[in-house]
Amino acid sequence: MLRIQRILCPVDFSESSAIAYEYAQSLARHDQATLFLQHVVDLTLPAYAYYAPSSYLDDLFQTVRANAREELQKFVKSHKRNGVNLECFVHEGDVVESILTCAEAQVVDLIVMGTHGLKGADHATLGSVAEKVLRKAPCPVLVVRQPGPHVAAPEGSQSGVELRRIVFCTDFSGPSHRALDYALSAAAEYRAELTLLHVLEDVPRSADIEKAIAAATQQLAKLIPAEGVKGGKIKTVVRIGRAYEQIIELALEIQADLLIMAVRGRNALDLAVFGSTTYRVIQLGPCPVLAVHVLKAGSANSSGTTRL
Repeated sequence: MLRIQRILCPVDFSESSAIAYEYAQSLARHDQATLFLQHVVDLTLPAYAYYAPSSYLDDLFQTVRANAREELQKFVKSHKRNGVNLECFVHEGDVVESILTCAEAQVVDLIVMGTHGLKGADHATLGSVAEKVLRKAPCPVLVVRQPGPHVAAPEGSQSGVELRRIVFCTDFSGPSHRALDYALSAAAEYRAELTLLHVLEDVPRSADIEKAIAAATQQLAKLIPAEGVKGGKIKTVVRIGRAYEQIIELALEIQADLLIMAVRGRNALDLAVFGSTTYRVIQLGPCPVLAVHVLKAGSANSSGTTRL
């Protein structure tokens, strides 16, 4: 199993940030991990602003910095849950680069971040921040566009989030096997039902469908540990069609609380695959998505031994 020891959660004080922060706190609390809460202030000004006196700009920047620190403190106070080891940062600079730099500097095992939606400015925000972080992050990224249908913890609970149904999407590749470790860890930690899903996109003739489904079902069965998942159960599902459509459809049918998928890499081909499947599921899916990058040998979080 995998251990998450250090989590980064960038926030912009939006509702989606608050939801992402709930997930980050829940994971940190379950694993007794350190949670780094980050807010980035972009002090880039349009060209005409530099005609202003330097003293005016200095005062403006100082005010922005002070307000950012104050808002972060308010955010923490209004959303904090007990039992979380929290460290807060206010950084200045480009938002994406600041997030990636902080993730590397703090050697985090997971980034948890919110996205705003699909249309207009929200879509632009997703493309300019979350998408770039997903493509370049040195670790898995949990993207929270909206919570799953049953994530609220029981009244009086300090966990914040409860995961009851998790879907792991696999194409049987090496990257998918890495992502499976996270799926098994999450299912065991939250005692959740885990569904292993494979989508057949290219079945040439109807006569081959039954054979293809049988073969895929057999491959899925091989992924199930002999000891199963502590406190939960594992199911296998094989579907036919476009991968992202079938993933979303299943998530809606079973009211999944979390989807877990692999991101293969950062070259042109891998990004095309990412764009056609993982990115669409993040955009259109009904619950958060954990996108797991392939980790290079010797990376900081490539040898964990316990749980998510």
